[in-house]
Amino acid sequence: MKVAGKKILKLITFKLLLTTALFIASVFVFAFIADEAVLENEPAFDNAVFNFFSSISSPAFIAMMKVLTFFGSKQFILPAYIILVGYFFLKKKFRYGIDIAIVALTSFVLSYTLKNIFHRTRPSLPGTGGITTYSFPSGHTLSAFIFCSILVFMVFHNNWKPFYKYIVSILLFLFALMVGISRIALRAHYPTDVIASLLLGTAWVILSLWLMQMLNRKYAVRKDLKQA
Repeated sequence: MKVAGKKILKLITFKLLLTTALFIASVFVFAFIADEAVLENEPAFDNAVFNFFSSISSPAFIAMMKVLTFFGSKQFILPAYIILVGYFFLKKKFRYGIDIAIVALTSFVLSYTLKNIFHRTRPSLPGTGGITTYSFPSGHTLSAFIFCSILVFMVFHNNWKPFYKYIVSILLFLFALMVGISRIALRAHYPTDVIASLLLGTAWVILSLWLMQMLNRKYAVRKDLKQA
């Protein structure tokens, strides 16, 4: 029993260290991109990526990118969150529904706030038409990544076999990545906007889940004390 307990403790410690390292790395690289690409206005990387997508662009490719970019838009994300929160409320899992709603709302506020802090203008000739909002970070990418992360969290708290959990999770993250790529291909965002948004999303999901778990533990303790 002691050996099993030590193994579990080591696994928990490893996961905690890995998660902490991922959070710190995401914040650090996000700050580096914000400084170099946005504040210092270093265009070399962005231009190289734009040139690559220009070389492979075609009407069919652009049409596919427009379909993908829809899944990061408010027209898709807001109804999707409403359905997801409503599902948990119908199942009477109110804490799950509230937690998801909080993560969703705070991510929108975070994106809006950062856009108005950095004031980065959009790339020239965006393929999605006239866009008047600021470019950094990419709201579509951030929204898609956080929404897919919530779905991954749900998948890992399901009774599926580990193989299926990992396959579905990888597919969801790849889908979020494709939404980000679509923003670059359509010239709606700089590549550094998208990369920074993925890093920001990673940090925000880790922080949000940690805060939610901490608050839920306190809520459970208080509930037990009242029932005692």
